[in-house]
Amino acid sequence: MPATGVRALILRAFPYGDTSRILRLLTPDHGVIGAIARGARRPRSRFAALLDPFGEGTAVLDYREGRDLQTLTAFDLAHARRGLAGDLRRYGAASLLAELLMRTATTTANPSLFVSATTALDAIESAEGNAIEPVGLTAAWTLVERLGFAPELTSCTLCGRALGDAEASFDYGAGGMRCEDCVGGAGARLPARARDAIASMVRGETPALDKTYAHWILLERFLAYHVLDGAPLKSLAFLLDVRRVAATP
Repeated sequence: MPATGVRALILRAFPYGDTSRILRLLTPDHGVIGAIARGARRPRSRFAALLDPFGEGTAVLDYREGRDLQTLTAFDLAHARRGLAGDLRRYGAASLLAELLMRTATTTANPSLFVSATTALDAIESAEGNAIEPVGLTAAWTLVERLGFAPELTSCTLCGRALGDAEASFDYGAGGMRCEDCVGGAGARLPARARDAIASMVRGETPALDKTYAHWILLERFLAYHVLDGAPLKSLAFLLDVRRVAATP
């Protein structure tokens, strides 16, 4: 089969053997796929510094249906996104998106997911100062929605009652809210303003957030309980550690 050029976003790159690299790529037409870049770690490799995480371009693959690892023969880098490495919060938020995609996306074609992921990374890279974390949270919740795991925020997941402005509790396992009559001690209490902020982020709209730590914790628990079968995301743990260190006098 002749080499195939596909748009690709590098989600992860790691060493393989003495000279090669293994990549995880998000593509519009093949979903998340694995690829091997033979000789990529050699000093005079044609890949040079082209294969860093979050880079986007055209991957030329010796593509064969059903093969776990495709062979990468060339990569035409269009957007490096090296600004993501300049701030640990940016890097952590970008890594969270990449890890979530690797854990949940399939090999099914999904052009809109590719656009959502690349747009989110651009937003994280361009965010400044105190906007970095709200933008990162919004990117994560928007991706959760695109993957089909959006939380139920307007009505009780048990009885179906509309919540309105009433305080309710977030049931992580059920993937949404429970009213006061149905809560039974489960989940974390959320006022209406917090639910509204999460709903905005699910829609892709970044709210003004004075404090973000509780939002990261809620996202972490929601993903672990409802999306990842209890398994944590290493990138999210890293991001929370970065925040704790930054807050230490």
